[in-house]
Amino acid sequence: MFHAGRWAGAFLTASGANANEAFLCLKALAAQVETVRGTLFGHSASAKLEKLLRESAAAVHEDTPAVEYAIRILCLLVEKNCLRYVDPLLQKIEQNLDAQNRILDVTVEAASAVDGEFENELERLIKEKTGAAGVKMKTRVRPELLGGYLLRIGSHYIDASLKGQLENMAAQLSGNTGGRNG
Repeated sequence: MFHAGRWAGAFLTASGANANEAFLCLKALAAQVETVRGTLFGHSASAKLEKLLRESAAAVHEDTPAVEYAIRILCLLVEKNCLRYVDPLLQKIEQNLDAQNRILDVTVEAASAVDGEFENELERLIKEKTGAAGVKMKTRVRPELLGGYLLRIGSHYIDASLKGQLENMAAQLSGNTGGRNG
């Protein structure tokens, strides 16, 4: 069984101060290796992949510790026949890095497109209220909300949509009148 959390922890521990750069290198190299996923496994395939990745890195004059960590984990994934798990691994590494760097993952779902001024103000308020160093904001348009927005900050959820308010009012009215006779 593959444990993305363990692999991510090992990668971040090994890369240490180079973790952010190593993650970016890993993402870039994993995208290059994507086309051969499922066809490479075992020690000999790992050795061939390592040679190709090192040649590729040398061609663009990238010989940094971050590149080294990225190459090593990709080769280990191939050797252990776990390359198919690279996407969950990348997600887990990114989550861990965001937590280390105090970056919050925020999703805004609005009835119409959100303008940049609103996003900037929301980001400022979230940083101010939470003490976060940064905010990764994703926005989605959901016309069925009628107006307002839904906000997800980590595991917290705020419904400031017109649809949500109407549903709450309907629930309150049905709850208040449901117990009366006449």
